[in-house]
Amino acid sequence: MRGGHSTRDRLKHRRAARGEARTSPAAWARDLAFGAWFAVSGGRPAWTRTLLTAVGVGLGVALLLLASAVPAVLSARDDRGAARDDFVYGAPMRPTDETVVTGGANTTYRGQDIYGRLVRPDGDRPVLPPGLDELPAPGEMVVSPELKKLLHSAEGALLKKRLDHRVTGTIGAAGLLGPRELAYYAGADDLTPRGDNPTRTDHFGGPSPSEGLDSFLMLLVVIAIVVLLMPVAVLIAGAVRFGGERRDRRLAALRLAGSDTATIRRIAAGEALVGALTGLAVGFGLFAGGRRLVGTVELWRISVFASDVAPDPVLAALITAGVPVLAVAVTLFALRTVAVEPLGVVRHAGTVKRRLWWRLLLPAAGATLLFPMIDGLDPETRVNEPKIAAGTVLLLAGVTALLPSAVEAVVGRLRGGPLSLQLAGRRLQSDSGTAARMVSGITLAVAGAIAVHMLFSGLESRYTHTTGRSPARGELRITGAYEGENRQREDMAALRATPGVTSALAYTLGHAAEPGSDAPGAFVIVGDCASLRQIVETRGCRPGSVYTVADESGEDPLKGGVYTPGPGEQVDLAASEEGSPKAAPQLWTVPATARATQAVPDPAGSFTTGVFATPEAIRTHDLADAGTELLVKLDPSDRDAAEQVRNTAARIDPLLQVEENVESEQAPEFTNIKRGLFIGATVTLLLIGASMLVTMLDQLRERRKLLAVLVAFGTRRSTLGLSVLWQTALPVLLGLALAVVGGLGLGSMLLKMAGLPLAVAWGSIAGMAGIGGAVVLLVTLLSLPAMWRMMRPDGLRDE
Repeated sequence: MRGGHSTRDRLKHRRAARGEARTSPAAWARDLAFGAWFAVSGGRPAWTRTLLTAVGVGLGVALLLLASAVPAVLSARDDRGAARDDFVYGAPMRPTDETVVTGGANTTYRGQDIYGRLVRPDGDRPVLPPGLDELPAPGEMVVSPELKKLLHSAEGALLKKRLDHRVTGTIGAAGLLGPRELAYYAGADDLTPRGDNPTRTDHFGGPSPSEGLDSFLMLLVVIAIVVLLMPVAVLIAGAVRFGGERRDRRLAALRLAGSDTATIRRIAAGEALVGALTGLAVGFGLFAGGRRLVGTVELWRISVFASDVAPDPVLAALITAGVPVLAVAVTLFALRTVAVEPLGVVRHAGTVKRRLWWRLLLPAAGATLLFPMIDGLDPETRVNEPKIAAGTVLLLAGVTALLPSAVEAVVGRLRGGPLSLQLAGRRLQSDSGTAARMVSGITLAVAGAIAVHMLFSGLESRYTHTTGRSPARGELRITGAYEGENRQREDMAALRATPGVTSALAYTLGHAAEPGSDAPGAFVIVGDCASLRQIVETRGCRPGSVYTVADESGEDPLKGGVYTPGPGEQVDLAASEEGSPKAAPQLWTVPATARATQAVPDPAGSFTTGVFATPEAIRTHDLADAGTELLVKLDPSDRDAAEQVRNTAARIDPLLQVEENVESEQAPEFTNIKRGLFIGATVTLLLIGASMLVTMLDQLRERRKLLAVLVAFGTRRSTLGLSVLWQTALPVLLGLALAVVGGLGLGSMLLKMAGLPLAVAWGSIAGMAGIGGAVVLLVTLLSLPAMWRMMRPDGLRDE
């Protein structure tokens, strides 16, 4: 004893001091730096591993940066769309030197929407729409770069006949939603304000769309984001584990030199950190390079300017900080099952049974978070986005976490079979975790796709409504202001003479209300007997005939029913659609000879109630705000029949609206979400395929010497190629089976949350699983040439 302390106490204090030194920040920094030095100074093998890690991480980082830029892209498109808005609210304006008369002249060409405006200045200082330096003169037009290219191509020859103005300039980026948008402004000298189109304005621009999504659409958006980004995180985590076998051998040498277990783990983390940081640089480089090319790409008719693709600064900072932290955490977690000893490396994966309790706990926790929201969502209330996202992440993570156990359980029972299967089975038995990690991304993607598809299918009916128009009466519907009977007859003759048109019908539309009443007015439809016969039963129709179709519900108009006048009743033809007179009353008495009839049965129809009359029975010029509707049937064998009709309509009046008659339409918000999801899924699948290819090449590089030895001993190259296919196919089949089960479970919960009945489209599920399997098969086939090169005799060399 000396100074009150024994020798044992002094040794104990020294050991404690050394332990504190090993875990101090300085020790961590020293060991991480030592690992970083290994990553850059280990010769060609070390550089190859670092490069593969950087590519794998870089692909994921690039996609994360792209996802963080999506809000900015959508906001920029909305702002430019609002900036060129020429809709005027309130009373009509008086002309001044600054006002402009604009008319909407949008059109469609072979499935592509074209934004069009006719413009006429009232004075010499007119306001200008965004992207224009001056307004085009009559007979001239300013077009978008993409429309200019189309008009000068053979593909646009038919469109050039419709837009036969002289091109005098191009619209700047400020006036376009995207670089590939088709748009034009044409000068006109005969525009006169008339209702909503044309209209006079003293400014361009309106408020940006600010309406939020309802709870069901928000649920769809949250699930889509989770499904698209989770595979990216898994792929980044897998990329930092490239070259694990070579790394473990280096760590064994360090153990022989005297390093303890904690030290070598920090050194391994330092190696992974270099790959992650290099991957960050690669990711930012890929994002910057891809951003320059984004303006040349168009997916599902959507294109964006490169300047719009700006990642959110906060999200970019989180990505920059999170990827290196993830690399260190994954490396330390991976080494928990590896015993690095001075004389070698022992992997416990094949000897220690995997714990299932925490793997089952993940989906159970996810279901616990989502279960209270079943049947609890309301379209008018805000959903709990973080809770839904967390529950979905846990459920999908549980599917991925169960995959290694499933692979291990199945491959552990493989016995016999062809030599290629035996080689694959032995490889999987020795290291099933690597195979499971390689296909975990595709498993996540398929499981998420199944769940999202089930939710999409369930919500589709909620956001799809009938239009009341049937293509049985005419594939195209042309509407415009009523210009008199003579003009209507001329328009009909021009349409019937158009190539590809088999028939055409014309109606004049108006409203009739009870005199002095504010109740909803009844439809008044005027047409000849041939036209009326298409929409109501007209037995004994002749000039002067009148028919009425009453509301079948029989409800009082004041309680929501539709007002329909009867024979002998007097009505006001100058009533607006809302039932309030806009001009002096134009009284008309329904003839006593008017017959009650019923609508012609049809999948859909524009009119089901109202007064139906021939031109001889009613003065059409007495109808206030009268409009013309023309229904055109097309020759199905003529590919350009619809475009010929649009050309004829443009010659008649560029302001005529030509629409396709479809029985149902989807809400724009739902359609945009679906389109965005398809674009995101396409990009994610490409990333998964590229990352899997890098992973496959890394595994082949690790086994280069083994492959060369097997070939040297007489193993057929085809046998080795089949063994690689087996090594991929077995985990993929198990992964897809888990994906189907997990996707069905998550999809069922989402449907119940939205209050929708459970429905499973097995054909679609089989298709999504098939796409996932095809991606893996393609990646495997692409890796075969590299494997053939690694079987050469020079693979036997070693240092």
